[in-house]
Amino acid sequence: MLDVILNHRSIRKYKSNPISPELLNNILEAGTRASNTGNMQAYSIIVSQAKDVREKLWEVHFKQNMVLQAPVTLTFCADFNRFSQWCLQRKASPGFDNFLSFINAAIDALLASQNVAIEAEANGLGICYLGTTTYNADKIIDILKLPQGVVPVTTLVVGYPDETPGLTDRLPLNAVIHHEVYQEYSPEAIDRFFDEKDNSDFTRKLLEINNKETLAQIFTDNRYTKKDNEFFSKAYLEVIKKQGFMNQ
Repeated sequence: MLDVILNHRSIRKYKSNPISPELLNNILEAGTRASNTGNMQAYSIIVSQAKDVREKLWEVHFKQNMVLQAPVTLTFCADFNRFSQWCLQRKASPGFDNFLSFINAAIDALLASQNVAIEAEANGLGICYLGTTTYNADKIIDILKLPQGVVPVTTLVVGYPDETPGLTDRLPLNAVIHHEVYQEYSPEAIDRFFDEKDNSDFTRKLLEINNKETLAQIFTDNRYTKKDNEFFSKAYLEVIKKQGFMNQ
């Protein structure tokens, strides 16, 4: 299993081969075995296989073609709707309409998604996380008919790979591990930890294509701009409020 984790690749091109119901159920079962808050399992997984639904999801996921190519799209949602209904039907008063409960449910959903990803890859499938889930959460809610108490957190496309991309770079272990307490980074440490990323052949090509001086500028000026971050932050907070998680 360690080999599967260490060889993870995000797959963006897929064959049309279907995933058998038995394999898909095994993968989803692995997701339900993830750790979660208080064993409440405050998440739901929406399995989208129908072409018309995946076409609608393709539109809101910035028309990334892997959503159409992969036979299965899985939307992981923070979900206190089910648990709250159970409480009410058992003479208990649920108090999960607040931001902390959303965070707990979002963590549950993400833990389940990672179990699903690992089990899928262990069975020869490819996956890719879609960060666009939070950008267009309001539209996804409409497409998937999500009720109050349910918010989409992340999405996985799953299918048989039609490409074998190289491994993407990662920072060295000592760049992200802190022993006992957080160790603030010196300028020298930042230079050392990011040296390989800053000076790779891939980065040099990106700098040329984007006409930038540094890789950091590509992140801040092109990919994740302050303007976009603020816009989508506001939109997602509105979704969380609309879905009933801001009563505090």
